[in-house]
Amino acid sequence: MSEHPNVELLRRGFAAFAQGDMATLDGLFADDAAWHVAGRNRFSGDYKGKAAIFQYFGEFIQAQDTFEQDIHALFADDDHGVALVKSHAKRGDKRLEGDTVLVFHIAKGQVTETWVVSTDPYAGDEFWA
Repeated sequence: MSEHPNVELLRRGFAAFAQGDMATLDGLFADDAAWHVAGRNRFSGDYKGKAAIFQYFGEFIQAQDTFEQDIHALFADDDHGVALVKSHAKRGDKRLEGDTVLVFHIAKGQVTETWVVSTDPYAGDEFWA
C-alpha cells in the first residue's frame, strides 16, 4: 500500500521547516492559512495568514538556542493530517522535551489550518516564562 499524498506533503513540510526552507513552505501553505498554538505563553495564540505564520516560525526559532523535532508518526487522508512529534528545545539553562500533536486541515495540496497541542502545556509555558 502506498503512502497518502498528504503524508508526503507533511513530510516535506517538516523537512523544509527543519532546514529553514521558506520557499518550500511557501508552496505548502495556503495564503489565508491559520495556525493555532495552545498554551499560555508568548507564542500561544492564533496566527492568520501565511505572513503571520512565517513570522511566528522565525521568532519561535530565533528565541531558542536549539530546537529539533523527531517525527514519531504521520497520518493523513484527503482532508486532514496528523503528526505525532517529540520536540527538544534549549534556551539558556532551560530545556524542554515534550510530545506534541499537530492536526492539519489540507485542501488542494496545501495546509489551510493547523492546531498545535502539547501533551504538557504547562512545561511549555514554564520554558517560555
